[in-house]
Amino acid sequence: MTSKEWVRFAAVGDIHCTHDSAGKFRGFFAQAAEAADALLLCGDLTDFGLPDEAKVLADELAVVGKPIVAVLGNHDFESNQQDEVRRILGAAGVRVLDGEACEIEGVGIAGAKGFAGGFGRAALGAWGEPAIKRFVDEAIQEALKLEAALAKLRTHRRIAVLHYAPIRATVVGEPPEIFAFLGTSRLEDPFLRHPVDVIVHGHAHRGTLEGATTNGIPVYNVAMPLLKRSQPEQPPFRIVTMARQPADDQIGGGSTSRNG
Repeated sequence: MTSKEWVRFAAVGDIHCTHDSAGKFRGFFAQAAEAADALLLCGDLTDFGLPDEAKVLADELAVVGKPIVAVLGNHDFESNQQDEVRRILGAAGVRVLDGEACEIEGVGIAGAKGFAGGFGRAALGAWGEPAIKRFVDEAIQEALKLEAALAKLRTHRRIAVLHYAPIRATVVGEPPEIFAFLGTSRLEDPFLRHPVDVIVHGHAHRGTLEGATTNGIPVYNVAMPLLKRSQPEQPPFRIVTMARQPADDQIGGGSTSRNG
């Protein structure tokens, strides 16, 4: 699918690979590789954050044969072996970003896991017990990681990869009482200073496919369970197409997107 004019990314999150997943994802990843020039994985790559699960996923990804960029999700931290999960995937050729940036075919990609905390006026503030302050500080630190990654981008075309949602719109559909655990507006703030063309995230399995930041950046929820339910006739990934060369120097005018 390589084109001189366009770069196509297949984005998906929340794969939740387990010990029993051997052979289950190869066909899916082969479809994604056929449809795109690169693969973006938006966290919850494993189910319990176990090295054995990461090894299964690495084997499944061997069919891709194209660049793969990923961030980890909350499930990948469950067993406190996230460093080993990252190492295993890295050894398999997956670029796992954690406040870092990379470039594929002239498109810059910034990635971070993100964190929870709520949106807008409902965002949790750093006031009261030390435990609350630590929770809010974790969200602030993840936002700082994201900002550092965005600041490193030097390309005209830019994509941000997250696990947690940076806006409320793409978690709508989930029970409202858990919105605060699905993302935070603190992840949106860096995009006001460092805009990109497209943001992709996962985590909200019953959320909404599309939304936008306050400065108009498209945000796509690419959680696999949501894509499967929303487009049962298509493979559960979203294609984001970026122009290799911008028509002008303005970021934001050279991308298109579709599901499957």
